[in-house]
Amino acid sequence: MNDELDSEEDLFEDAGEEGAGAEDLGDEGGQDLDQGRENPIADSPLADMYKTWFIDYASYVILERAVPAADDGLKPVQRRILHALREMEDGRFHKVANVIGQTMQYHPHGDAAIGDALVNLGQKDLLIDTQGNWGDILTGDSAAAPRYIEARLTKFALEVAFNPKTTSWQRSYDGRKNEPVFLPMKFPLLLAQGAEGIAVGLSTKILPHNFRELCKGAIDILKGKTTHIIPDFPTGGMMDASHYNEGKRGGKVRVRAKIEQFDKGTLLIKEIPYGTTTTSIIESIIKANESGKIKIRKVVDNTARNVEIEVSLAKGVSPDVTIDALYKFTDCEVSISPNCCVIVKDKPQFIGVNELLAHNTLLTKKLLQQELHIKMGELEDKWHLSSLEKIFIENKIYRDIEDEETWEGVIKAIDLGLEPHKKRLMRPVTEEDIVKLTEIKIKRISKFDAFKADEYIKSLEAEMDATRHNLDHITDYTIAYYQGLLDKFGKGRDRRTDVKVFDHIEATLVAVANEKLYVDRKEGFVGFGLKKDEFVCDCSDIDDIIVILRNGKYVVSKVSEKAFVGKDILYVNVWKRNDERMVYNAVYLDGRTGVAKAKRFNITSITRDREYDLTSGEKGSKILYLSANPNAESEVIHVALTPGSSARKKVFDFNFGTIDIRSRSAQGNILTKQPIKKIFFKEKGASTIGGRDIWYDPILGKINTEERGQYLGNFQTDDKVLVIYKSGEYELTQFDVLKIFQPEQVYLIEKYNPIGVIGVIYFDGETKNYYYKRFQIETLTLDKRFGFVGESPTANMVFCTTKRGTLIEIKTGRLRKDAVAKQIVIDKMIEVKGWKSRGNKFPDRVFDARVITNGDDFNFPSGALSLLPGGQMGLFNDPT
Repeated sequence: MNDELDSEEDLFEDAGEEGAGAEDLGDEGGQDLDQGRENPIADSPLADMYKTWFIDYASYVILERAVPAADDGLKPVQRRILHALREMEDGRFHKVANVIGQTMQYHPHGDAAIGDALVNLGQKDLLIDTQGNWGDILTGDSAAAPRYIEARLTKFALEVAFNPKTTSWQRSYDGRKNEPVFLPMKFPLLLAQGAEGIAVGLSTKILPHNFRELCKGAIDILKGKTTHIIPDFPTGGMMDASHYNEGKRGGKVRVRAKIEQFDKGTLLIKEIPYGTTTTSIIESIIKANESGKIKIRKVVDNTARNVEIEVSLAKGVSPDVTIDALYKFTDCEVSISPNCCVIVKDKPQFIGVNELLAHNTLLTKKLLQQELHIKMGELEDKWHLSSLEKIFIENKIYRDIEDEETWEGVIKAIDLGLEPHKKRLMRPVTEEDIVKLTEIKIKRISKFDAFKADEYIKSLEAEMDATRHNLDHITDYTIAYYQGLLDKFGKGRDRRTDVKVFDHIEATLVAVANEKLYVDRKEGFVGFGLKKDEFVCDCSDIDDIIVILRNGKYVVSKVSEKAFVGKDILYVNVWKRNDERMVYNAVYLDGRTGVAKAKRFNITSITRDREYDLTSGEKGSKILYLSANPNAESEVIHVALTPGSSARKKVFDFNFGTIDIRSRSAQGNILTKQPIKKIFFKEKGASTIGGRDIWYDPILGKINTEERGQYLGNFQTDDKVLVIYKSGEYELTQFDVLKIFQPEQVYLIEKYNPIGVIGVIYFDGETKNYYYKRFQIETLTLDKRFGFVGESPTANMVFCTTKRGTLIEIKTGRLRKDAVAKQIVIDKMIEVKGWKSRGNKFPDRVFDARVITNGDDFNFPSGALSLLPGGQMGLFNDPT
């Protein structure tokens, strides 16, 4: 900051020098228009004031208004509020209006600023106990007027933030009061509460972190370990902190709302991103709906104690796609850029949150050491005075002053009487000590109990030994201090924000098709405003479209209401970037040679609005046949030559599957050198690049092609995904990369085998018995769950597999103590039955089970592993 300030001054000085140079130039090279005029500003102190006053103002705003101190984590107004509350502390609540008035003795600004800062502190639920309507960070409702709400310091604040003996003091702005320079904060408060401020030339944004994780992180630092703390927000939600960068400039945190699918037509937003409110979320949803990016019927705010925003979807809209669209186009996902700037030794510094935690931890250690030294000094003073008192009374030194007539004689007589015993004391005897001895009352001397005095001295010595031990082991003492905070105040402060890794949502993949694309092939126009012309497809207003003309030219541009692209349009449709499976099959005529060439190509990347050519580019070249194939399908075409051609065979078939897929600029393979009369489509072929390899990401709950998570297999066009849920339901679905599953609900997910058999063990809630059965999937309805463990709410699926020959050991019996181990293979115990059948009942209660062998081609699904720690199925215990 000093460098910045110096550069400001240098700038003013350089400007002055440049001005002088300009005047010299004017004197030498031309007429000085201002010659003879007086310049009152240059000759007055005002010029110097401009040089320094702005710097003073900027420094004041940075140090006294906007940026918190690293030591106690507070801005001056917050520190003064807490100091005022400490002075008012009597265990009872105080009217906020009174607190504001008390704070104004220290803070040289208006009551509104103090009131806002006090409400902000109270809403963080850490330092201030609140009573009354303090507003709501979830809905954005403001607090009631200061005269209606009350506040007091929390027990936590009283324990960690105040100690007059270790506090440095300064005079208040008017010199009437003392106020703390910093509060002796023995906790990383700034990281727990977070802070935000805009100063002159810089700003700060520190995100809040979890109370328990901060305490554990401080303990790790004291143990010499490294820490990697990440934010935790009071509003909950989900967070991707992959690029947090320790809270430094350039970092980024993506925060999402928690959205649940209530039914096929309703979504519920249960938690919201930090920095948003239910009002701002709803407004952003309505705005996205009005712009056509999403389609909803209505949105209702049911928020009370907890957030609940009900989003009703339009008919026929996919809930999964809408969830992604809400993240992409509304405030259901926000990106937060931290900027950890704090005041260290009266200068702003940019540091990381781990460095700040280490600074606060070492400061806490230093403050605890100071407190122990102070306590040790106080104990030594008590021991010294108690020992003096015991010597004074037991040796009846008070009798030595009976004959003394002056005060000096009294002091000298007592000092002389103590002389033989001074070697037993910890420090020299001062005149102040002797004066205190003279103040002992006769009644106390007469009732002096030597045994009690010895016990009291021994207790002081024991306490001194403990304090000395803590000083010698100050690191262990600090660790115990943080552990005490964790045990005493950490209850109910678990992490609220789930940490996940978010995938990138492509806007064009989730935007609702809110427009219809039309084409006027004759005149060469395309757009969603040509409603009287040929309909092409549904699209969104942010899509790109590709247009291919008969002459082989093509262009990709953003869809608009009406745009001229060129006459004789052969093909138009929505274009997806990096779509390698969209393959175009084409036959074109080379205008120079007259040769017809066939080619297969894809178009994965382009420069928007730039014209490209699919042919050789020669004059007269044109496309004779073109098809677009979304899954790289080949096809067979029927080629008819002109009657006058010299070829003996004037009709033949050509299979595009015989040539490779190449780039769009490839010239292609020669189809024929003879003139072609017409080309007909004959039949569609299979995909020439094979099926898609599909994975399931158990963290994101999404199917993907990026090799993340569990490999499901190679999928052809008609293949399906089988999902078995822990609730005892199954679902068939397409391998759609937009499909979202709830990972905590999934037990097993794999490629669907139409002839496969599912084996299951479950507890039936109606009969209160365990059953086992085998069944095949008979329903082919997609994206619908079917329950196979009964309809009772207490039904419980314990184990499920699609593999054969799994050997399981179960313990059965009427009582647990009499349970007998048996080994079973479900395949051999029961035939395949219908999926609605109850199956066969176990004769006795089943208390425990473990897998002996996995059978043929058996692998535990990722979802099942959580139920089988150490080979045991924890949920396999009898619920009755």
